[in-house]
Amino acid sequence: MAAQVCARPAPVPHQPASTTSSQLSINTSQAGSPKPLPHKHIPYCSPGPRPTSHQLDTPPVSPPESGQLVETTSLLYPPSGFDKITNEPPIYSISAEKLSQAIDHLATQPLPAAEQVFPWLHGLHPENQLQLAFFTARKKSLRRTPKCLRGLTIVKAGGDLSHSRLKGAIAADEILCPAKPGRDRKSEEGEFLDVDPKDGFSVRNFHIQTCKMATVSDLVVYRDYQTPREEAERLARRLARAQAAWQRKTDGSAFGGRMFNTFIVSDEYLKIEAVYPELIALDSDGCMTPSALDFFHAERVEMCSMTAATEISPNVWLGPTPDPSVDLQTSALPSPSSKDPPFDIMIEASDIAQIPEPKAFKLLDDLLHRKANAELAENAIPQLEFPGSGAILPPTWSQAEVDGLLATCQWIYRQAHTPPSSPSGSSSPVSKRRDSKLSLSSSSSSGGGAADADMDVDEDGDGDSPMHTPSSSSTSSHQGHRILLHCTDGYTESSLLALAYYIFAEYVPVHTAWIALHRDLGRNFFAYATDVALLRAIQPRLLQASPKHVPEVGMSMLCPPTPEWVEKMDGSLPSRILDHLYLGNLGHANNLGLLRELGIGRVLSVGEPVGW
Repeated sequence: MAAQVCARPAPVPHQPASTTSSQLSINTSQAGSPKPLPHKHIPYCSPGPRPTSHQLDTPPVSPPESGQLVETTSLLYPPSGFDKITNEPPIYSISAEKLSQAIDHLATQPLPAAEQVFPWLHGLHPENQLQLAFFTARKKSLRRTPKCLRGLTIVKAGGDLSHSRLKGAIAADEILCPAKPGRDRKSEEGEFLDVDPKDGFSVRNFHIQTCKMATVSDLVVYRDYQTPREEAERLARRLARAQAAWQRKTDGSAFGGRMFNTFIVSDEYLKIEAVYPELIALDSDGCMTPSALDFFHAERVEMCSMTAATEISPNVWLGPTPDPSVDLQTSALPSPSSKDPPFDIMIEASDIAQIPEPKAFKLLDDLLHRKANAELAENAIPQLEFPGSGAILPPTWSQAEVDGLLATCQWIYRQAHTPPSSPSGSSSPVSKRRDSKLSLSSSSSSGGGAADADMDVDEDGDGDSPMHTPSSSSTSSHQGHRILLHCTDGYTESSLLALAYYIFAEYVPVHTAWIALHRDLGRNFFAYATDVALLRAIQPRLLQASPKHVPEVGMSMLCPPTPEWVEKMDGSLPSRILDHLYLGNLGHANNLGLLRELGIGRVLSVGEPVGW
């Protein structure tokens, strides 16, 4: 398919014919001709009767101006509708239902103007002259706590946020000062951290905003099933005392009562998890729920979905390092494979790995043999490391590095096409009783094919016939160890080994391997220009050592003609955003042959003209 470029001119807004003012116009009409009336063709319409005093319905009011004070309302204030647990300090009880309603209500409140909360949220310490000078905040009024803010901060008793975590929940040590030396850890004294930086300058003090927002929030304490209620109540009393102390500190003599309060969730956590799953970030097992929004985790899930393990050659898979925290089956993203298969061998590519030595392969062979004989745990998986993409640099690479790369490909191929040994240690797919007098020839005696179905099967003295294992000779040729080539993202470091093995196992040249992995097998990967140079240099050796190589063919298959687009390729391919949409750079756009191989027929340029 020929590549096309659609050059579309930038749309120019319609401009009416320019008209000059009457003072500069030249009157070319003849004297006595009628003067044209503007809008003469528009019929006359009566303006209608005078409006009455009745006011018509109007749309909602516009958002308030930046200078107008907007106070955030809360269902938790005043707390008169909640049961009070203790009077000193005042602590209230709240159900999971009320908590859910309060969170939903707070999410619908308009945000105050930025100048009403900043620079207070940046952190203005009275001793930080640099910060104060930048924000011109020497006025005490600009350093006061904004009255328009009212939040809701959820604190987990016990502090273990690795499981049973509500959305937005924090640990107490993120907002409370630690206990003073010599004081009992169970002391109920509480004081908020003073997180305003005393020195330095920054307008991105995000790390202090959790604590600063807690000082203008109602605090809700909950516990998991492992934390006793007494600990939650003790934490609530510390928080309530910290609220009172902070308000007296900020308001001074104007302190007129509590503006923020502390609550304890009365329901058990397991009930919250079952009835209100939308509140859960991490369940009781520590797994992230589908409704939780975590951008770092979402990026990891999307990367794992894009590079999910797929089979690139018989029993050889390529994908990301398995991550137990990513479950593609429960995520909203589709998984290319219904279920990741169990692997017998895992080979990780990384920048710090070295070329495997021959003794490493012998050790792995021994581990596989011991596992087949049930001497190792069933879930034990032998591991091997290999240098990542870009680690072997031509022309400085040594012969030992190339020998190691080829030896790794040969070992992978042998393991992928060798069925795991039976637990008895016999490599034959057929086993028999100890007292059997039957002697069967191996399948190799018939030219490597399956055993003859018409062969005579003798019986022993008891009339017993041999027992065939499930791994019969008819299926053993299709069995082998499942091998996973992986790296952290399944996209970069494993590309060199995957391409080299594909060239070796499938007996294809470099340019075919690049396109076949991406276009035919659907793999997204990134390789470096050094990987292209290395694989092109050792291509004859990889093909000559391939199990599919026929010596009679000659050198024509070992050194096939190289397409022109390979010379222009830097190793990377355009990123496949959608099945029909790629994102590339100017080098990709100028490589017509590469675009043609990938099936890209249209190029949309954004400010950069292509060279053709």
